Amino acid sequence: MRPLALTHFTATSAIGRGLQAMLSSLRAGRGALAPCAFETATLPTCIGAVPGLESVQLPRSLARYDSRNHRLTLLALEMDGFAAAVRQAVARYGPTRIGVLLGTSTSGMLETELAYRQRTADGALPSTFAYGATHNSYALADFVRRVLGLEGPATVISTACSSSAKVFGAAARMIEAGLIDAALVGGVDSLCLTTLYGFHALQLTSPQPCRPFDPARDGISIGEAAAFALLQPPGPDTPPATVMLTGVGESSDAYHMSSPHPDGLGAQAAMRQALAVAGLKPQQIEYINLHGTGTPSNDSAEARAVTAVFERPVPSSSTKGATGHTLGAAGALEAVICALALRTGLMPAGLNTRAADPSLGLEYLTANRHVPLRRVLSNSFGFGGSNCSLVLERAAGAQA
Repeated sequence: MRPLALTHFTATSAIGRGLQAMLSSLRAGRGALAPCAFETATLPTCIGAVPGLESVQLPRSLARYDSRNHRLTLLALEMDGFAAAVRQAVARYGPTRIGVLLGTSTSGMLETELAYRQRTADGALPSTFAYGATHNSYALADFVRRVLGLEGPATVISTACSSSAKVFGAAARMIEAGLIDAALVGGVDSLCLTTLYGFHALQLTSPQPCRPFDPARDGISIGEAAAFALLQPPGPDTPPATVMLTGVGESSDAYHMSSPHPDGLGAQAAMRQALAVAGLKPQQIEYINLHGTGTPSNDSAEARAVTAVFERPVPSSSTKGATGHTLGAAGALEAVICALALRTGLMPAGLNTRAADPSLGLEYLTANRHVPLRRVLSNSFGFGGSNCSLVLERAAGAQA
């Protein structure tokens, strides 16, 4: 795989709209998990909601796409000059040569939930409900293409929590094959009742803000987010970049539908492959953004995988204590957080974790650490054993 430049990137989550707001929250150790008060949900758990989505207005021409997921998408695309950067890339390559590869888990499922409340006496859904433009997973890529005037190949990957990490690998392969010249990658997932009640039914939600890798960890906090990056091969005609994607590792361990292999065998395979593709040894990684959901089994399995792959403890943390677990958007959101770490030298603390579980053997950060970083790893491990690890590096000559 040829290294690819993240020439532009952005993210919006519960801890802030855009890079500066999110970075300020991470630097201040300020999380955004609060007691669940979403729609009609009455659950003893905390969530990471993005405020103000109800007031976001889609262009009139795209009214049939209106959903919480697409309002969040539009809000994020307009942050940090990202949409303008994509349009500049369109002028450089042409609209057919930029791919759109996005990840989501539930897409606009909330719109279907709302539509079911409005069924007629014979059970018919309201005529205004547009499943194909809202809930359908591909609707996300379709919406982004229409907003930005893109005409290249487009796809949506839905592999649970690894969805928007895997799009980086898919985009790299398409660029390598010559199918496209650049790619808009990322992920969006928004809150819905099915997710909240589903994870609660699985007894996976915590009644308090999640605390990954804490000895008393007891479950996840669900969040929502949108994160995007523009991937381009580095070259004289490409805008300068601080961050490079140099390694992608993917695996499927197929151990259990909702539990990881106890020893994290699939996670190990993904990390080893990402390092091999990047041409790195384990000791060259300086920070790991862990998948770290806060459940007893997930965190212990990931810890076993990390200690098996790395020859020494590596500073690591899970940022889900700040943002919540954003499901299909988690991979892209945490890749952007890693890109910010490379840009600023900030290794963010794992919030809510009072002390790392000593039995796990990790160098887990419970306070921010500032040091120039060169190479970082981001882990995303989803239901069904779908695993993805990304290696991001600071571009040669870029200053942290």
